[in-house]
Amino acid sequence: MATTGQKVKYILSQRAYVKLVLHAFKYQSLAVNGVLIGRLRNAGDGGESADPKGNREVVVEDAVPLFHGQLALLPMLELALMQIESYASTENLSIVGYYHGNERYDDVDFGNVGSRIAAKIADYFPDACALL
Repeated sequence: MATTGQKVKYILSQRAYVKLVLHAFKYQSLAVNGVLIGRLRNAGDGGESADPKGNREVVVEDAVPLFHGQLALLPMLELALMQIESYASTENLSIVGYYHGNERYDDVDFGNVGSRIAAKIADYFPDACALL
């Protein structure tokens, strides 16, 4: 969680955005989900877009589609998250969030599965985001 007086800004790269949108478009009548990988950037990290007030930025660099249709496949989810974490660490990235798309456009709830996945990611990365 952000400490008192600090806010977290989320920056979604074009690559991540395109991947999650294409995942949803490919399976229009099914629920889809995936994880977001990126890094935490503090104001002191340099870079022209670092926040001068000292607030943190989470830069989402990529999206990794997980499932469509059946989202509650626990053994497959655990294996997928281990593989994604292994890949991300080789690129100096972390799992920084979760995305979820329901099969109906008017359904604006993560549901039990989505909420639990997002909460578990937040246990390991306190500034994690969840996109619906």
